Formats: sequence, C-alpha cells, structure tokens
Amino acid sequence: MSIEHEFGGQHTEIKLSIVDGYLRAYVTALRSKFKHLWYIDAFAGTGGRTVRTEARGGDLVESPAPEAIEQRRGSAQIALDVTPPFDFLLFVENNPNHAAALHELAAKHLQRKIVVAEDDANAALKALVTANRWNDKRGVVFLDPYGMEVEWSTLQALASTEAIDVWFLFPLAGLYRQAARRLVDIDASKRASLTKMFGSDSWEKELYPIASEPDMFGDLPERRRQLDPRGLERYVEARLSQIFGHVLTPLALPVEKNPQMFSLFLCISNRSPEAIGLAKRIGNHLLEPKRHRIVSSTMK
Repeated sequence: MSIEHEFGGQHTEIKLSIVDGYLRAYVTALRSKFKHLWYIDAFAGTGGRTVRTEARGGDLVESPAPEAIEQRRGSAQIALDVTPPFDFLLFVENNPNHAAALHELAAKHLQRKIVVAEDDANAALKALVTANRWNDKRGVVFLDPYGMEVEWSTLQALASTEAIDVWFLFPLAGLYRQAARRLVDIDASKRASLTKMFGSDSWEKELYPIASEPDMFGDLPERRRQLDPRGLERYVEARLSQIFGHVLTPLALPVEKNPQMFSLFLCISNRSPEAIGLAKRIGNHLLEPKRHRIVSSTMK
C-alpha cells in the first residue's frame, strides 16, 4: 500500500536539511559516549513526501509546463538513513493511513528497533519520558506539528529529562492568528488553546499588559497586543528558555519571504556546559540564515 503525503515548499526543504545535518553530526559526536541514542518523531507523517514540481525541458509552445511528481524523504526516513545508526526510533502519528505507511517503512528495516505509535503526540511523549531512565540515553525529538498541538506540559516533560535535544518548528503564524490584536477578541476556544500552549494564563498579562493609569474618563485603556510577529517569536524564545537548559536563536521560515510562518527552534534540555557547547556549535551553524539563501533562490 502506498500512501501519498503531499507537502513541501521552501521551509520544508530547509527544515529537513537542518534536521538531517544535525542528526548526522549528533550521532557522530555521541556514538562512543552513550549506550543508547534515540530519535523520536512526534508528528511523523508517512516517512516520505510527494512533491509536485514543474517539469523541465519540452518544446517552445506557450503552454503550461507539465508537472513532475517526485518522491522525497520525510523526517522519519532521514533518521533511518543516518549513520552511525540510532539504536531506537519512535515514530508517532495519529492519522491511521499515515501510521500504516510508517508500519510499512518499519517492515523494510526489521533489523532496526523501530516503534510506530498511533497515538496523540503529547500523550506519547509524556509516556516515553515517564517510562524510561535517561542517565544512559541521549535523544533527539523532532516536533513538526500540523498546528498548535504541542502542549507546554509536553515541553516541560522533555526538558525534565536533561537528555533530549528538541527541534521545534513553532507555528508562529498560528500564534499570531490566535492572539488577536485586542484581548476582548479572543474567544473561549482560542483562550484555552493559548493557555494549553503556554502552560498557564500568564500570557494574558504578558502579551496584553494592564495599563497602570486610567484614561481621562477614568477608564482603563483597552488591552492590546503590541508585539509584532518577531516580538512574539522573542516571547516564545524567552518562555522556552525558562524550562530548557539553552535555546538557540531560531531560524525564521520561510527565509527572506514574508509573512514569516514558522520559527525553527533548537531547545537543549541538558544543562551541562559541555552538552550545551556541542549543541550550539552544531545548531548555530545549521541555523545561520545565510546558509539557506541559496536554497531559497533556487526554489523561486
């Protein structure tokens, strides 16, 4: 059975190239130091992806260019291809069809220790953290949610291991839409979503400060969000830094295009200077925007 998972674009190519580069450097650096190296993909999709591109060549007749359909690697397949290999791979996917494709992928690698969990990503990650001791393990988690599904309590659980590096493609555009300009415009559903994302309702005072002085009529001014998308990105970075040992400056995606849709964060749970130093050396190089402008220009 072949399940197509069609998605792509500049930010997809860049985020996957970064994850690929990090995983390869990660296992090379830590293979001799730890007994168990794990990779966890919390929104694993099918393991591959279908990309439609304009076919090159053809005659000179002015007609729409035909489409070429390409099958490319997704994050799960990328992790499987890393050498030296990970000792254990967990692919979490709540879509039954996508999970079936992941089972097919795992069946092609019976010599590897692979688990496909058809489960909610937050529940699966919390269960993984609780069920394991982390003193002899190191791992990388890739969070590439479809929207604003990642809960703050999940991030806290991952940070508590002090053994996991988290790549988080944060949905900045989703936050911008949910956090309306005026606090009064945020309905109960959006309020609950934001509270789950940030772990408490403190975001209300932080993003919508209460004026200290009433206006000339004795009324407090309307509470409004002053932060633009980059300001919201800095707010998220500061929040993540409260629970992780270190958070690298994120990469804005798409590169050199507006509006910004995502922020790609690397969050390091291990608080030791050695671990942070290693992750920073690898991660800062990969997150440098100048590295990705070539990719950006070739996709125009």
